[in-house]
Amino acid sequence: MSKTYAGARLRRLREERQLSQAELARVLAISPSYLNQMEHDSRPLTVPVLLRLTETFGVDAAFFSERDTSRLVADLRETLAAEVTANRVSPADLADLASRLPAVAQVLVDLGRRAHALTEHLAETADGRHEAPGAPRDAHEEIREFFYRRRNYLHDTDLAAEALAREIGIRPGEVVRALSGRLAERHGVRLATGTDAAARLHHYDPEARVLHLSGRLRPGQQAFRMATQLALLEHDAELDRLAEEDFAAGSPTHGLARIGVANYFAAALVLPYTAFRTAAEEVRYDIERLTDRFGLGYETVCHRLSTLQRPRLRGVPFSFVRVDRAGNMSKRQSATGFHFSRAGGTCPLWNVYEAFAAPGRIHVQIASMPDGQRYLWTARAVTRHRGGWGEPGKTFAIGLGCELRHAHRLVYSDGLDLASTAAATPIGMGCRVCERLDCPQRAVPPLGRPLAVDERSSTFVPYPVADTQP
Repeated sequence: MSKTYAGARLRRLREERQLSQAELARVLAISPSYLNQMEHDSRPLTVPVLLRLTETFGVDAAFFSERDTSRLVADLRETLAAEVTANRVSPADLADLASRLPAVAQVLVDLGRRAHALTEHLAETADGRHEAPGAPRDAHEEIREFFYRRRNYLHDTDLAAEALAREIGIRPGEVVRALSGRLAERHGVRLATGTDAAARLHHYDPEARVLHLSGRLRPGQQAFRMATQLALLEHDAELDRLAEEDFAAGSPTHGLARIGVANYFAAALVLPYTAFRTAAEEVRYDIERLTDRFGLGYETVCHRLSTLQRPRLRGVPFSFVRVDRAGNMSKRQSATGFHFSRAGGTCPLWNVYEAFAAPGRIHVQIASMPDGQRYLWTARAVTRHRGGWGEPGKTFAIGLGCELRHAHRLVYSDGLDLASTAAATPIGMGCRVCERLDCPQRAVPPLGRPLAVDERSSTFVPYPVADTQP
């Protein structure tokens, strides 16, 4: 087994927990000098120390793996595209920076994004499109990053939701009854269904203490909105606390963060952690069986599966994504280091796009990233309608993926050759940052590589690169 040197990550984990080297050494049952050597990469992490770290701090062992830097390296490639193209920085330099100094690498990425936002603002101002300085470029993107930084798991929120589920008796088939009872008895809130004249799915009137629910909502959808309202009524201070960790009170992103955390609470309330994880393990993460058992939609179940990262009671660490036919990614969350590109779409070879060709069927794919990491992805298209004839609906592909080392726990791996590298479809993180030079689906030239321009010949690969070897 190869040795693991992860001094920067170990030091960062200790500093985030506000522990001294002596205090962490006591927790790990090693000497402070030994810990100091590991933090400076003089000695590798041993298996016993790694196990104590994962159990004590609730982090996945992949947190200390070099492959966990793939997303950060891709972000650096996007941020420093000009430097890579000019050969002032090499891909190896970026990988080394992300591995040894991840905090510094993240600061560079953040600074690059701010510079890009400022450049766009100045350009808009010059064009006469005046926008308030410092206005957020994409509040929803910031919320996605909020959850991504937390690996899509909010520990205290999840525990509080599960405790409430036990208190009010949440169980399959009785969720709406339990939630409506809690709203009425604790908060004096009355439900009114079928009041959808304003085309709103739900609306809470705090003065009349009435929660209006659209008649177009299925029972599971009604339960989710009732649970969200309970979060807002019973955990208002906690929603503020979490939102203010990243965003200023009163800002649009602060409000969106509150809604995001309330939605997380709702999912954790109607799908309580222990019961849901137990059922998922029992059916080997068969999504359709879980939707039948809990009476909730395919997307809701997939999203909840991507949050099962409670210390000492982990589920499979999933990445979750929702895209439309045009490749727009409206949801992306991950309990792993899987990188979702922000630069002009994702990979067309990814099976989430194949799902649109056969709606209702689950598509399975073994996908290989440029760094060699392999994933098992499931994808299915789902369609929603308002209910009336001729009214426009919306169709999305829902993708759920995990690293191949977890694939044997999923029913979707049955019959697949998980050991064969040839069985994997080579995908990338978006054409702009993808390192696959021979991909026939590439939409833009690769970063940092001069093109081979030859008017006397053509190639199947749309952007052949020049051979720079001496």
